[in-house]
Amino acid sequence: MESIRLAIAVVAAIVLFAVAIFWPAGRLDWLAGWLYVGIVALNHLGNVVYLKRVNPELIAARLRRGKGTKRWDTVWSLVFGPTLLSTYIIAGFDVVRFEWSTMSAFFWPIGLVLFVAGAALFSWSMGINPFFEKTVRIQSERGHRVIDTGPYVFVRHPGYLGLFGWCLSAPLLLGSWWAFVPAIMSVIGLVVRTALEDKTLREELEGYEAYSTRVRYRLLPGVW
Repeated sequence: MESIRLAIAVVAAIVLFAVAIFWPAGRLDWLAGWLYVGIVALNHLGNVVYLKRVNPELIAARLRRGKGTKRWDTVWSLVFGPTLLSTYIIAGFDVVRFEWSTMSAFFWPIGLVLFVAGAALFSWSMGINPFFEKTVRIQSERGHRVIDTGPYVFVRHPGYLGLFGWCLSAPLLLGSWWAFVPAIMSVIGLVVRTALEDKTLREELEGYEAYSTRVRYRLLPGVW
């Protein structure tokens, strides 16, 4: 049953990306759009294979919504989801339907490097952290504890830093300057969630305050 739910979730995510990209474009002969859907699909499948090998319990945890999710995180998700999705919708309108802006193909490989680096950091963070659920909560029933290995040696929230790459690479891979508006808003949203989650962990997770004195920075070493 879990495998079926996982397969449905992966397929649904890929279809959602495809619809968000091609519906506003109004046509299917958009090479950059298909390349992006393919990259996203490979990333999802690769992530599943990786987690099944190194952290299979996290897959089950991420397929459900745990009890005790913070109310502010529910509100945040309702804002962040549409904001991120609008990156693809605006790209479709911009690049194909209305041609509001033109981006040089030179930026596509830069976007690919940014995507791969961000996706790798995100996956590594999930592979190391068995408590990397989709929502913010203290997972008492799962023996929630501080994770201070792997990328967590360098910053306290490496997964969000990885998502920066996902958000900011989309406009480059799809060739839309206007898509940077919601992409940057999405990054700002991730910074807000990082601050709120860090505050929650400091107040409610045993050992996190001490960990925060050892690893000083939340997202960017030497910055914040």
